[in-house]
Amino acid sequence: MTDKFDELTACAGEVDASGLSCPLPLLKAKLALNGLASGELLKVTATDAGSQRDFRAFARLAGHELVHEDEAGGVYRYWLRKA
Repeated sequence: MTDKFDELTACAGEVDASGLSCPLPLLKAKLALNGLASGELLKVTATDAGSQRDFRAFARLAGHELVHEDEAGGVYRYWLRKA
């Protein structure tokens, strides 16, 4: 399922961390963010429920913006804007 945010948002990078347990989704996202320019958007897909807490805290502590997040059927998606 896609929502309007996903359909209308161009991302500079995307990470599929489905099936990985925390902290691996966050680590993969951090590596991907390193390759992006400031202001670019990264989309992350994960299936670990703990990723919600991790991505919220990471964005706050690292200064990145968690632009949008959603969950459907146990699939969590995050859009992070690099600081």
